[in-house]
Amino acid sequence: MKRRYGGRVQKVSVAAGFSCPNRDGVLGTGGCTFCNNAGFTPGYLDRRQPIGEQIDTGLRFLLRRYPGTQRYIAYFQSYSNTYGEFERLRACYQEALAHPRISGLAIGTRPDCLPDAVLDYLAELARESIIELEIGVESCTDEALRRVNRGHDFACSADAIERAAARGLEVTAHLILGLPGESRAGLLDGAHRLSALPLRALKLHQLQLVRGTALARDWERDPGAVPLLGEDEYIALLADFVERLSPDILLQRLGSEVPPALKLAPQWNMRLSELAPRLSAELARRGSWQGCRAGQ
Repeated sequence: MKRRYGGRVQKVSVAAGFSCPNRDGVLGTGGCTFCNNAGFTPGYLDRRQPIGEQIDTGLRFLLRRYPGTQRYIAYFQSYSNTYGEFERLRACYQEALAHPRISGLAIGTRPDCLPDAVLDYLAELARESIIELEIGVESCTDEALRRVNRGHDFACSADAIERAAARGLEVTAHLILGLPGESRAGLLDGAHRLSALPLRALKLHQLQLVRGTALARDWERDPGAVPLLGEDEYIALLADFVERLSPDILLQRLGSEVPPALKLAPQWNMRLSELAPRLSAELARRGSWQGCRAGQ
């Protein structure tokens, strides 16, 4: 990002008040069984504020923490930010882009919430602004997607990525490692399947049980029903996955964290900042690298 845009680029989160089709009754209710948006919403974000004021609030926080930042991107992160009436979507995006400190948008959404009209509009915006489309693939295994109440299959994700990339949009996929209903073989096969798609980047997340979610309640009733990865297991699995992932796909994230008050399990001693050096050390120990087993 620094090389591409001439300096540090930082995302400032905004909330536009959208929902998801597996929450509002269109595809189902309850949402994804692992999801509690409070788990990844920054503390500075006040959803009651207009988008412009949310950006101002976020900038005050980020300027103190990252004083050398050159550019800012408004990050529509919570829920599905292409799910709504087209005119409302456009108004939200335009309000963010009108802010004098904002150079572009990062838009998080589901693969089944990307009609052609929205993709066409995002491609139009991308001619003048930074546009990053982040799609929640979450798993390449249909059984795992069904188990967590996603309401779509992997073919839907592949189609959305292909249609977005065909318009010149840069796509980042999100994937959770360790979902119930997904075998190790299925997960590693997912690296090959994602490598065959026109992805720019990938964000990986370990499965975490967040208080208030259906998956956390299932685990509290029967821990054996939701197996969780330990630190060493996760590093080994990361290495196995990365070895099979195309080296052309950027790894933007290797794990995630939620506020301690919301996190039920797993309780690791490893900090998020330790993931990259530990993965590098494991790959070095093996004498391997990203993509060394692609196609195997």
